[in-house]
Amino acid sequence: MLNLDTLIVNFDKGLRTLFAHAQTARPIPGADLPEAELSEAEKKLAGALMRINHSGEICAQALYQGQALTARDPETQKALEQAAWEETEHLAWCESRIQELGTHKSFLNPVLYTGSLAIGALAGALGDKWSLGFLAETEHQVGKHLEGHLQRLPAHDDKSHAVLSQMRQDEAKHATTALQHGGAALPPPVKLAMKLSSKVMTKTTFWF
Repeated sequence: MLNLDTLIVNFDKGLRTLFAHAQTARPIPGADLPEAELSEAEKKLAGALMRINHSGEICAQALYQGQALTARDPETQKALEQAAWEETEHLAWCESRIQELGTHKSFLNPVLYTGSLAIGALAGALGDKWSLGFLAETEHQVGKHLEGHLQRLPAHDDKSHAVLSQMRQDEAKHATTALQHGGAALPPPVKLAMKLSSKVMTKTTFWF
């Protein structure tokens, strides 16, 4: 059962996720690479794609936070918290690249965070095997999403490619970890609903 202290801590996490600069223990991938000569159109495209990925990491933070709030098994909770920390690093990497490309973070992030937190808490309340199954499917879909962005990025934007490539590697590890901890395969209608909601998020944050 949630107590007041837990709610306060998680409210603080939410504020820091949305409004503070995210921290990273690992070096930002591609930080030592030279900035590519990008046309205005290429720069705009790369910036929009990185904004989408930043919003995706905002959603991931909220999902993991919600799941950890309602997880029953301490090992499951620990796995969720470790994945959430690595997602925080992704948030920092995307934010740094957004600034370098001279664009802005999505104005929709507070709405996306709130909705994702509720979904994560609901998934956790259904039981750890479904919570972990939801996590695994989320990471699987994020991996496909990152693959598509790697193909859409300007080929010579090595810095953005480096960030998304490392993120894709981490997401695959998170999916494997979730399954190893007992995650159950989700029903096809749930997978489809997740895919459709992801499309709505990516299309809106591309512009806003």
